[in-house]
Amino acid sequence: MRISVSSDMDEPVARALLCELRERGHEVRVHGALSAGNDTGWAFCSEAAARDVADGTADQAVVCCCTGTGASIAANKVPGVRAALCTDACTANGARRWNDANVPALGLRLTSEPLLKEILDDWFAPVSGRDEEERRNVDRPARPARLDGARPTTG
Repeated sequence: MRISVSSDMDEPVARALLCELRERGHEVRVHGALSAGNDTGWAFCSEAAARDVADGTADQAVVCCCTGTGASIAANKVPGVRAALCTDACTANGARRWNDANVPALGLRLTSEPLLKEILDDWFAPVSGRDEEERRNVDRPARPARLDGARPTTG
């Protein structure tokens, strides 16, 4: 599988991520602080990795920043990307199984190397068929925002 990886910091867990993905047989493309000359801003490098998924250059991406929150927000701005902040293996499994996520976001200060391996194990575990309710939730379009700043009414 082709996987695009971004990180705004050159941290040991980010390096371990690259090694782990390669050891699992994935082709890895790198953005951000892990590749000389790249823009290291979390918004820029996370968007670059997400765009690889959207344009088909990569099958999936893994985006990283200090907490993972900014990386997930930046990746989710790219149409076709469903990034999920994965702080543990159970969340990674649920993001794939129920939310059809295609980009895990990792917090560099929260993720140890053993936890990283657990998250990747569950992320790459085979996903059984999704039920109809989950498919409807994933496919539900966002409601348009109101220009006057008021919250949309329900119904």
